[in-house]
Amino acid sequence: MFGVNDEISKLESGKIPVIQESFVIQELVRDVYEELSLKAKEKNIQMTFKKGTERPLWVYADKQKIKQVLVNLVENSLKYGNDSGTTTTGCYEMDDKHVYIEISDDGPGIAEEHLPRIFERFYRADRSRSRAIGGTGLGLAIVKHIVEAHGQNVNARSKPGVGSSFGFTLEKSEE
Repeated sequence: MFGVNDEISKLESGKIPVIQESFVIQELVRDVYEELSLKAKEKNIQMTFKKGTERPLWVYADKQKIKQVLVNLVENSLKYGNDSGTTTTGCYEMDDKHVYIEISDDGPGIAEEHLPRIFERFYRADRSRSRAIGGTGLGLAIVKHIVEAHGQNVNARSKPGVGSSFGFTLEKSEE
């Protein structure tokens, strides 16, 4: 527990360097899907790409740190998503400088009053369920700090009974 909290503190203070390189974001998403395929299989959750967003998009970011962001977001979608549901990743070219990555699930969703606080350390939208599922309550805080360490933004949208979407921007790169 201390290690993760310590990592957030280092990210906040800028002490963990962000080592950027160019890579195709969809390839990294595929790696994460592969890594988490057993967890997905346990709940019979399909992990897919949003139709029309498969064209390779190059980003300029710290590959290992962005992998951590993707693992945290996909793991959450598997953890909180419905059995036999779907986790979908969309990768979009926003403009000349940015790519937007969004991971969505068709789970129970998050009530609107919780959305502004879900990126805070230890904040739980559903305390009773979280205890049963486990976790540190730090996953989304880590996501936020990594994305912000890249000078980018992260957001969440959710509709109870429909699902949740977590998205973040990255700097676009030429190949």
